[in-house]
Amino acid sequence: MRAVIQRVSRAAVSCNTEPVREIAAGLLVLLGIEHEDTVKDIVWLSRKIVQMRIFNDAANLMNLSLKDTGGDIMLISQFTLHAATHKGNRPSFIRAARPEQALPLYMQLADQLSIESGRPVVTGFFGEHMDVSFINDGPVTIIIDSKSEW
Repeated sequence: MRAVIQRVSRAAVSCNTEPVREIAAGLLVLLGIEHEDTVKDIVWLSRKIVQMRIFNDAANLMNLSLKDTGGDIMLISQFTLHAATHKGNRPSFIRAARPEQALPLYMQLADQLSIESGRPVVTGFFGEHMDVSFINDGPVTIIIDSKSEW
């Protein structure tokens, strides 16, 4: 699993005629799932996201985690994070998991993030064209790949 984690002041996602989903200050997590990902990746990644110290403390140092601040989480599925671009000009998404495998893992990660953070997780619209807007706070953007853990 590959995640792009952005510290945000706020974020919103919309899709067609569905109501807009929003969060206040917290983390916007763009998630790419590949066919080799398992529950082990979910457990590792969710702990890492919730415990990562990327929020400022009273001394304006990044010493606080999402769990410390009680911030919100928005989780957006983005298969394009596994684009292979080494050959030609058209990205290949061969490593990205098919929707029938990715959707259950995506929902399990949302549930695990909720458990780890003690807060509900706002999700995007899986498999749909979405408009995502956010204000990156800092800016702070971190890229994590669960395969780098082992």
